Amino acid sequence: MATRTTDDTEPGRERWLPGRRGAGRRLRPLLAAVTALLIVGLATSCSAPGGSLRVVWEAPVDNGARDYGNGAWLVGDTLVRSRYDAVTAFGARTGEGRWEYAPPGQEHICAVSRRTAGSVVLIARGSVMDEGCTTVAALDLTTGRERWHTPRTPGGNLTETFTDMVAVGGGIAVLRDADDMWTIDDDLWTPDARPAVAGTKALRAFDLRTGAPRWTAAVPEGCVPEQVAAGERRVVAVLACGRTELRLAAFDPADGGQRWTAPLGGRTPPAPDGQVTLLSAEPAVVQIGGTTEGGQGAFLLFGEDGKAAGRIETTGGYGTIQAHTPALVAVVDGRLYAGAEIRERKAYRDRVVAFDLASGSQVWLEDVAVAGGLRALDVAGGRVTVLADRGRRQGGHDELVVLDAATGDEKESIDTGIDVDQGKGELAGVRVYQDLVVAVRWDWGVRPFSAYVRE
Repeated sequence: MATRTTDDTEPGRERWLPGRRGAGRRLRPLLAAVTALLIVGLATSCSAPGGSLRVVWEAPVDNGARDYGNGAWLVGDTLVRSRYDAVTAFGARTGEGRWEYAPPGQEHICAVSRRTAGSVVLIARGSVMDEGCTTVAALDLTTGRERWHTPRTPGGNLTETFTDMVAVGGGIAVLRDADDMWTIDDDLWTPDARPAVAGTKALRAFDLRTGAPRWTAAVPEGCVPEQVAAGERRVVAVLACGRTELRLAAFDPADGGQRWTAPLGGRTPPAPDGQVTLLSAEPAVVQIGGTTEGGQGAFLLFGEDGKAAGRIETTGGYGTIQAHTPALVAVVDGRLYAGAEIRERKAYRDRVVAFDLASGSQVWLEDVAVAGGLRALDVAGGRVTVLADRGRRQGGHDELVVLDAATGDEKESIDTGIDVDQGKGELAGVRVYQDLVVAVRWDWGVRPFSAYVRE
């Protein structure tokens, strides 16, 4: 489960007006630091039309929040969420608390891996405002116990970014070190600026099971890693080079040897700015731009050799992909699934579009709603489960639509009879667990989980 945030500008907004409002009830991209985590569980069986959803259980209200350490995962029948002060597990079906992990002493959790490998997630912890993120640990999500931990070289408070600091995949754990010499000062804010060090210890890998060191990789001279992702066949990293250029680099997961680098374009601000999102290592997919509603962007696709394999624009014949809403973008089984919208006369029509990531070609397109906008989607078990806002004219209720992941054919559509995030915080995602519908939120004073079953 990836972490997500929303920008709730107008509950119950109506989209039949000629002038559309901003990103109402939409999800913002996860940047270097995110706000607080919320996980919402929605449950549904997808066998027959009709029905509605009712609450099965809800997690206690979260008090307090930070813009770092947030994450959410579903491992087996366990829902897990992370925030700055603890990682907590719940039974997906009953909501019973299973375990809680708290970092030692006064440390905070400052970063977590987006994905799990088996039942393991990687966390970075430390005294965030003092020494920084000084330790990386492998946490077993079935038990809540650390399998191992290792020291990490932190960066300065002005330059340290938490997004994709750690990653797991291919039997290894990967972390990116920092260096206080990379601290931004006035002398570096120039067009020909270069990092103060070469980054020869920028990326390190460890055996995911034991924590034994596997390799250390050097990034190209003059470059600094900003994001990292790992897969079975490659490790990839977004590099800021000379603080004016962005590149994608691939490394061998066996020994850390560099395989290739590819340009991602220039950057305007020299500091890490969230204009690039590393969506996947296998296949290698990078989102450029599109991080604000209406902003232009694209998904860049790379082949095994690092050559450009395709480019999917956020705007095309399918309408406008809601790339600023991470809960509406998923990379699964070699395809990109995304929520999009297109204006038809005075109304906006919501749709889901699927692309082949080997070529960038469109596979299918399916209209799903004409109302308040798409909220989140989940791709699992050969199905795409979509949550849509039906708008004020439909009582503000959400609609649950299930599509065939291969063809886009509609399998089911039901009026849930509820407004999932009303008064509970901003939706961060939707997941399906067996006959349950499972959803994600985060913010101050909200319930991180609400689980629903279909009636």
